[in-house]
Amino acid sequence: MSVQTPKRFIAGAVCPRCSSMDTIQMYRKEGVDYRECVSCGFSDEMRFKTSVRELETRVNTPKEVKEQETQVLQFKPLGSK
Repeated sequence: MSVQTPKRFIAGAVCPRCSSMDTIQMYRKEGVDYRECVSCGFSDEMRFKTSVRELETRVNTPKEVKEQETQVLQFKPLGSK
């Protein structure tokens, strides 16, 4: 049995053939993702890279690492020697 998801538009996507914005639909058919332009009829299989390294942010960095990188600066008040 072939399972097909409903077609959904991808906001902000630009067609590689006709350069129209917001005309690309995405759908899944038999476990494979496809994209299709409703303006010019362009269609191809979507291939995703699975081994993408996540960027380090303050949210996904462990607290121990944050504390090691903390630097404390002390300034003398103006006019004191």
